[in-house]
Amino acid sequence: MNVWSFDFLWAFLLLPPLLYCLYKCKIAPNPRYFPHLHFFGAVGKWRNLEWLLKALAVTLMVGALATPVVVDLSDPRNRNGIDMVLALDGSGSMNASGFSNEDPRMSRFESVQKIASDFVMKRLEDNVGVVLFGDFAFIATPVTYEKEIIAEMIGYLNHGMAGQNTAIGEGIAQSVHALRDSKARSKVIILLSDGENNSGSISPKEAIKMVQRAGIKLYTIGIGKPGEFDNALLKQLAEDGGGKFYAATNQKELKAVYDEIDTLERSSIKSRQHTFFTHYYQWLLAAALMIIMLLMWRRRIRA
Repeated sequence: MNVWSFDFLWAFLLLPPLLYCLYKCKIAPNPRYFPHLHFFGAVGKWRNLEWLLKALAVTLMVGALATPVVVDLSDPRNRNGIDMVLALDGSGSMNASGFSNEDPRMSRFESVQKIASDFVMKRLEDNVGVVLFGDFAFIATPVTYEKEIIAEMIGYLNHGMAGQNTAIGEGIAQSVHALRDSKARSKVIILLSDGENNSGSISPKEAIKMVQRAGIKLYTIGIGKPGEFDNALLKQLAEDGGGKFYAATNQKELKAVYDEIDTLERSSIKSRQHTFFTHYYQWLLAAALMIIMLLMWRRRIRA
């Protein structure tokens, strides 16, 4: 993703008076110190081609002075350095309806898919991966910068793809595995579940030790009615993982949870000297010089 900007946007304030003077100002009677000032004199009307070329040259020079730059946000050097994994519960209970405020027939998993996809697309400067867990856990998408691919893959997932039960320990362990090659300054797992840990060969206690050894922060979200998920376990996991526990009884509350996490997990803005730009002022300046050379050539021919 490329973002266009100008280093000195205020330079465009010079353009109106310069163009006005170009059209109205008289040629200096004695061009002793500025022998080529006549190139910026008023000769003819607005529709005069020569005047338009002069105006274009002035505009290009002001644009070059403003220094246009492009920041490529897809360049790893311009990203803030958070690698994140969304661990989603895909057990059979996620097929329950009544969670959505918009459509009561929508299942919990469909609501989570929508909110998780929106969350991913907002993380412009981060790498994100997805883990789905049920009886077992698997990496649905590796940790990557390709947000469109991640959001699309989330849409392909279904509850029950990883089994009908809930292996929270497996989900955490697989999320740690997804972050094993991460060189980011900050690594985060956001685990969502609507049930209790009742499956898997890795216990939550073992999994949280993996999180701590890897220096990962763990957020946990319990969704559904009170008592449907293991409130105590998820709260303890978040506490041991240096994160925070949330509970959401409907889609609106879940969206608010993801919005809060989105706010909390923001790296400090990169300082200007650590942001990599591509400058394009030289192209504007070259175009302006070509127009001036053309005007000089035409004047020489007429002379």
